[in-house]
Amino acid sequence: MTAAMKTTMTAAARSRAAAWLPGLAMLGTFAALTWLETRRPLRRTVEPKGRHVARNLAIAGLSAATIRALEKPVVEPLAARVDRHGWGLLPRLGLPKPVETAVAVVLLDYTLYIWHVLTHRMPLLWRLHRIHHMDLDLDTSTALRFHAAEMALSVPWRAAQVVLIGVRPDALSRWQTLTLLSILFHHSNLRLPVEVERWLTRVIVTPRMHGIHHSIVPEETGSNWSSGLSLWDRLHGTLTLNVLQDAIVIGVPEVRDAEQVTLGRALAMPVTGPAPTGRLPDGRRPSRSARPVPETRLLA
Repeated sequence: MTAAMKTTMTAAARSRAAAWLPGLAMLGTFAALTWLETRRPLRRTVEPKGRHVARNLAIAGLSAATIRALEKPVVEPLAARVDRHGWGLLPRLGLPKPVETAVAVVLLDYTLYIWHVLTHRMPLLWRLHRIHHMDLDLDTSTALRFHAAEMALSVPWRAAQVVLIGVRPDALSRWQTLTLLSILFHHSNLRLPVEVERWLTRVIVTPRMHGIHHSIVPEETGSNWSSGLSLWDRLHGTLTLNVLQDAIVIGVPEVRDAEQVTLGRALAMPVTGPAPTGRLPDGRRPSRSARPVPETRLLA
C-alpha cells in the first residue's frame, strides 16, 4: 500500500468519525439533561416522565424521517452549490472563512427567529406548531416534539436561508448542531442557579426564559421566540424574563386534559383538534395577575 493510499484511507476514516460526532454530542446532551431534570426539576410535572418522553420521541421519529426524506436531499445539495458557485450574500463579501462561518451561523439563527414568529402568526403554521406547544410538561423531549407536516413546510424556508445568505456545508452543519444542542438545553426542565441563568440569558436562551414562551398566557407565548442567541428578542422588544416558573401553566389554553395529548390525538390535532381560540375550555382567556418577583429570583 502506497503512502498516498494510506493518507487517503486515514482522511476517509477521520471524515467518518467527524460525521458521527454531532450525533453523539446530541445523544449525550439529551441523556444528560433528561437525567438532570429528575435531580433538579425547574417546574412541577403533570404527566409520568416515561410516558411523556416516549410519546415525544415517537412524534420526533416521524419528524426526523420527514427531514431525512424532504429537507436533507434539498438543503445539503444547495449548500454544496453555494460553495461551488458563490451563491448568496456571504460568498460575495470575501470574508475569511472562519468569519464567514460565524456570520452564517448568526444569520441562520436570526432567520430561524423570523420563522418561529411566522409559525405563531400564520393560522396554518400555528395549527401545526401548536403540537409542540400543547405538551402539558416542558422538558428536553419537548425540544424534539414537532409535527412532521410542520417540518415539511419548513423546507422551502430552510432552502431560502441557505441560498440567500450563502451558507456553505460546514457552516450549515455547525448551525444545525448548535441549534439542536441549544433547543435541547432551553426546553429542559433543569433548575440552574438564578445567578448563572441571569448571566446566560444575556447571551443565549435558557430554560427559565423559554419556559415563559410555553405559558398558556397569550402575552407570554408571544414572547421569547429566539432559539439560540437571546439578542433577537432584545432587538425586537419581544423579551419577557421576570415570570416565576411555579406560576407558569405549560401548554395551550384549549388543551388541558392529558387524554387530549395522546400520540394519536396529537398527530391528528391540526385537523381534528379544537380550534386555536386562545381560550380555556370554560371560555376564559388566560391572564397573569400582577405578582411581585423577589429580587433573588429576577432574571433581569
